[in-house]
Formats: sequence, structure tokens, C-alpha cells
Amino acid sequence: MRIGMILDKTFPPDPRVENEAIALTQNGHEVFLFCLTYKDQLFEENYKRIYVKRYQSNQLIYKLSALSYTFPFYRYLLQKKVEHFIKLNDIEALHIHDITIAATTFKANSTKNLPVVLDLHDNLPEIMKLYPHLQKFPGKQLIFPKQWKRREEEFIKKATKVITVSQEFIEEVESRLSLKKGKMVLVPNTVREAFYKEATIDDSILDQYKNDFVILYLGDTGLRRGLPTVIDAMPKLRTQIPNIKLVIVGINTTDSILKEQVKLLNIDDIVDFQGWQNVKLFPSYIKASTVCISPLDRNIQHDVAYANKLFQYMSFGKPVLVSNATAQKNLIERTQSGLVHLEKDADDFADKVFQLYQNKELAEQLGKNGKRFVEEEFCWEKVSGNLIKLYDELK
Repeated sequence: MRIGMILDKTFPPDPRVENEAIALTQNGHEVFLFCLTYKDQLFEENYKRIYVKRYQSNQLIYKLSALSYTFPFYRYLLQKKVEHFIKLNDIEALHIHDITIAATTFKANSTKNLPVVLDLHDNLPEIMKLYPHLQKFPGKQLIFPKQWKRREEEFIKKATKVITVSQEFIEEVESRLSLKKGKMVLVPNTVREAFYKEATIDDSILDQYKNDFVILYLGDTGLRRGLPTVIDAMPKLRTQIPNIKLVIVGINTTDSILKEQVKLLNIDDIVDFQGWQNVKLFPSYIKASTVCISPLDRNIQHDVAYANKLFQYMSFGKPVLVSNATAQKNLIERTQSGLVHLEKDADDFADKVFQLYQNKELAEQLGKNGKRFVEEEFCWEKVSGNLIKLYDELK
């Protein structure tokens, strides 16, 4: 089958898009990827057997994407491009990555009536409620999460199949929209075997932290990810663990708030902001760590999804410490791969870290359990079967 994936971003990088496309090509399908470019890139490229088709974009289109369901301009600007992509590549099925470009794609498909798979990477309307720029002028007056949610529900009903990242998300949507069982398919995010089997380790990172008890956070450092709680716990932890170090590998526009919090608590010497690093260095940071964390604040989105970082951590046999956001709590407790702390509770976070510090045998066993789970059940090569089956049945 000639599958047309629709992505309103640049590519690469996008691990989910890449993993899905490669899995489909390895199982006999042809994957054509519609994506955008803002710079001097090849308009056509064979990337790991994915036929990448880039369409020129600009800052105006980028800014209008946030207004997709306020004004029709974004759809008008991209619809002809998507129609051209579908016709030129003789597409037989469409795979839409998230809802920003969904209305555009459904409109472009209105004459072809091809089967459509809607891929919900996140519960985007719920995440939007937490965006800082939607809390103030002009975002608050122009972008309406309720409208995005109504459109999301419309697209879910209209799609042939819907795939998403956690069973909790599926159950929430099925309940909210009274969908028939089987319309939504679980295709979770996780790591490819190559992430942990073929990793190149940077010895300088290991040396940098060789004498430290490292608490590691990887990824987006937005405040809703829970790092303020972790930072609040550090003064207590430094009295219990002399060589404690919090290492933060990631970036967000709100980092100045985190850095000011560290300064006020006078803990600059035990918190390392490493900024964004190449994903190739993630294995080195994980290997240098003692405990790896995902301290998410609870909300509708965080309760139904878990971050890919969990599986990156687990694949290297590290114990994980997560907040009690429902999906990740269920995962960690089911796999016995870490401990759970109460969200936004710095004392409970500190207590759980100290428990792992005191009980090295427990920490080691939790790490082993997580590693075994990823290797035997939850690496991408194991979980992509649902995606393959979905497309085999679309034929």
C-alpha cells in the first residue's frame, strides 16, 4: 500500500514518525512523507527508505498553524500542497500526524475519499491549556482549546482508524465519545533496540559525574513537567546524600524560572542545567545517572500518556522515580521498575530518592525489571505489531 503520512513540521527529527514509517516499509508498504521546510533542504529525499517530500513553508504559515481553528488561512495555504502530494504520489491511504493539519488533510481528501488514519501523538487540546502564551494577550484572545477539542472529536469520528500512545488515552476517548471498540488502536512510544544496543558512550560525561549520586531528567523542561517540585526537594536531599547532583538535559522558554528558583534556594552547586543535547548523548547521561525521573504535574493529558524518556531510562537498567500521574504510575507499578511519588510533593519526592539511596539492592532490582520489560516486551520492534496489523487490514 502507498501510504501518505502528513506532518506539518520539518523532518527529521521526529522519532514517532520515523519509527512508524520504517516499521511500515519493513513490512512491504511504501511510505511517502509530506512535511515542511523553512530552509535549504532537499525537496525530495529517500531517508531510510521513506520517500520524504518537503514543501516550502515560511514563518507566516508557522504562526498561522496556532490559529488553525480560529481562522481558515492555514488550511487555505496548505490544502493545495497536500492535494498535490496525494495526486503526485498516487497515495492509497492517509496517515495524519496530530490534529493541527487534520482539517486541511480531510478537505484535500474530500474528492479522493481515501481511508484516513489519525495519529494522536498527544491530547493536544488539553496541553494547549497549559501553554504560557495562551494565558496572556494575544494568545488568550485568539486561540481556544475548547474549539480545538471540538475539532479533535470531529476528526476522531471521521477517521477510518485512530491510533494513540496509551491504553488510558484510548479508554478516556472511547468513554467520552461512545466509540465502538476497535476503532482506536494502541501504538505506544518507546525506543528502538538500536538506542540501547548500538549506543556510543561519551566517557567525558561518565567522568564528569563519576563521584556523584545523579538524579537525571531528560526532555522538555516546561514547568508542567514537574521540575519545580524536584528543585524544591534538593535542599533536603543534600543533607541526606552528600554527593547529590540534579542533572537536567533539556530546554524550555520557562527555564529562567527554574534557574531563579535554584538561585533562591542557594543550590547552584548541585544542579546542572545542561541545556538541550544531541539525542546521541542521551545514553551517556543515562549511564552516568543513579536515578532517572519523570515528575509530571497531574492533568488530563499527563494522566493518559507517558513520556518516551521512561523507556530510554529503563533500557539502560536505571530505576525510575515518577509522579502519580495515572498512566506512568500504572506502568511503573505494573513493571516494578521504580517508585512513585505524589505530584507536587517535594518531601515525598525526596523521601523516595533517599529510599533508593539507602537500599541499593532495591534500586538495582527495579532497574533490572525495567530493562527486562523493554527488551522482552516494549521495545519498538515488539510493540509496532498493532500498526502493521492495522494497515494490513486496510488493504
